[in-house]
Amino acid sequence: MAEKLKVIPLGGLNEIGKNLTVYEYGKDLIVVDVGMGFPDEDMYGIDVVIPDISYLIKNQNRIRAIFLTHGHEDHIGALPYVLRSINAPIYATRMTLGLVRIKLEEHRLLDKVKMITCEAGEIIKAGPFSVEFIHANHSIADAVSFAIQTPVGTLVHTGDFKIDPTPIKGQMIDLARFGQLGKDGVLALLSDSTNAESPGHTKSERAVGASFDAIFKGCKERIIVTTFASNVDRIQQIINVADRYGRKVAITGRSMENTLKVATELGYAEIPKGVLVELNHIKSLPKEKICIITTGSQGETMSALSRMAFSTHRQVEIQAGDLVIISASAIPGNESAVGNVINELYRKHADVVNERLGSLHVSGHACQEELKIMHALVRPKYFVPIHGEQRHLQMHAKLAKEMGTPSENIIITEIGKVIEFTKDTARVNGTVPSGRVFVDGYGVGDVGSVVLRDRKHLAQDGMIVVIMTLSIEDGQLLSGPDIITRGFVYVKESEELMDELRDVSLAALENCVEKNGTDWAAIKSAIKNEMSAYLYKKTKRNPMILPVLMEV
Repeated sequence: MAEKLKVIPLGGLNEIGKNLTVYEYGKDLIVVDVGMGFPDEDMYGIDVVIPDISYLIKNQNRIRAIFLTHGHEDHIGALPYVLRSINAPIYATRMTLGLVRIKLEEHRLLDKVKMITCEAGEIIKAGPFSVEFIHANHSIADAVSFAIQTPVGTLVHTGDFKIDPTPIKGQMIDLARFGQLGKDGVLALLSDSTNAESPGHTKSERAVGASFDAIFKGCKERIIVTTFASNVDRIQQIINVADRYGRKVAITGRSMENTLKVATELGYAEIPKGVLVELNHIKSLPKEKICIITTGSQGETMSALSRMAFSTHRQVEIQAGDLVIISASAIPGNESAVGNVINELYRKHADVVNERLGSLHVSGHACQEELKIMHALVRPKYFVPIHGEQRHLQMHAKLAKEMGTPSENIIITEIGKVIEFTKDTARVNGTVPSGRVFVDGYGVGDVGSVVLRDRKHLAQDGMIVVIMTLSIEDGQLLSGPDIITRGFVYVKESEELMDELRDVSLAALENCVEKNGTDWAAIKSAIKNEMSAYLYKKTKRNPMILPVLMEV
C-alpha cells in the first residue's frame, strides 16, 4: 500500500501565534516554523506559551530538518525551548537566522545547533522532501514561502505574506514562481489567513513613510516613535525621515537594539552616518533635534515606552509636549494594555498620534484581494487555511470557494489533527498530542492547568491560612487556631469575622475528631469545607482555604 503524506499542525490554528506544522512521509518528517504565543490575561505569571511538542520528542530520530519562513516571534520564538528536547538542522534566510542566533546565544544553545543559510530560489533536500524557498513580502526582511515537493505532490506553504509592489528593501513577492507552480500542478495550498476578513489590498510599507514625513515636518517638539521591534523597514523609514529633518536618533528596548544590530550587519538597514546616538547623549540636544525609537507598541509592562509613561525608565522621562507616535496596531487581546499606556502618556501632557489619526501602520498580511491572487496563481486541488482564529479560517475558506475550490476540497482543521494526502485524496484521520505548554521563568511545562486555576483563584478571591497545633495522640487542640489572610480582607479591620472563623474551624475540628479520630486528611477537609460554606454565606466570596496542622 502506498505511503500517505501527513500534515499535522501543532499550532497556529484557532489562534494567532505559536505556528508549527509537521510534514511527514514514511519514516521522515520536517517541521515548518517553531513559534510562540503570548499569554492571555488570565494566565497569571506565564511568560510565553509554546506548542506541545511531545509528538516531535517521541519521533525526534525521524526529524530531518526545521524550516523557518521568517523571524517573527510567532514563528521562531519557541525554538530555544524546543531545541532543548530535539536536535535538527535549521534552514532559513540570513535575517531570520541572525535573529535566531541571538535567541540561542541567550539560552546557551548556539554551539549545539546546526544552522544553514538559504536564499530565495534555493531547493533543500530533506529525506523524501524537496523544499524550495520563494521570496515573499512581509513586515520583516527576508520572509519566504515554501514549495514542498513530496512523493504525492507539491504543497505550497505561504507563511505570512502580503503583495507589496513597492517594498522598502528588496523585490516584490515572486508571483511568477507561484504562477509556474500552479501551472505545474499543486496538490494543496496552506495559506496565511490573518487578514481574511479585510477587503481590498494591504497598503504598501511606503505609505507609512509619507505619513512620518508629514508629522516630522515643522514639528518643534521631541518625537518618540514606537513600533514592532522586528519591522526593520519601518525603523529604516523613521531613521531616514529623522535624518531629513536634522534629528538625531536614539534606540531603546533590547529587542529593537538586537534586531537593528543584525539588520545593519547583514545590510538590511542602512544608517546614515552620524544619525544614531546613545540614549544618554540626548539630554544635551535641543528637543527639536531628538527622535527616540522605542519598543512597547503593545503596551507590554516592562517595555521601554511603558516604563517611560509610568516614570520608571532610567534615562527618559515623558515631558509635556512630547509627540508620541504609535506606529502599530494592537494585537487582539492587547487593547487594554495599549490603552493604559496611552492614558498615562496623556496624563503627562504628551501628544499621542496613532493609526486612527493617520496612516502610521500597514499590515504585513494579505487582505482579501491579495489572497485571491494567491489562489488564482497556485490553483491548488486542496486548500487548508492556516494562521488565524476560527473566523479568519472560515472567511478564507469562503474566499477559496469563490476562487473555484470545491467546498469538499477545503479542510478547516484543528491543532493535533492529522491530514492525510494521497495523489487523489485528502482527509482528516486521527490525532496526535497537542495543546499549549506554559513557560514561567526557567520552567517549561511545570505550570499546568491546575496551577493556573489556583493562581486565578488566588488572584480573584485571595487566601486564608488556618494554623492549628494538635496533639498527635488524641487530636486535642494545643494552640490556635491562628488565621492569616492574603488578598481577602485586612485582618485588623475584620476582627469580628476572624473570631467567627476561629469558632467555625474549632467546631469543625471537634466534630471531625469525635467521628474520625486523628485522621489528619479528614480534619483538613472538614475545616476547609465548613469555613468555605460559612464564608460564602456571610460574604458571597470564595477564597482559597489552606488548613495547616502541626503535630506535637
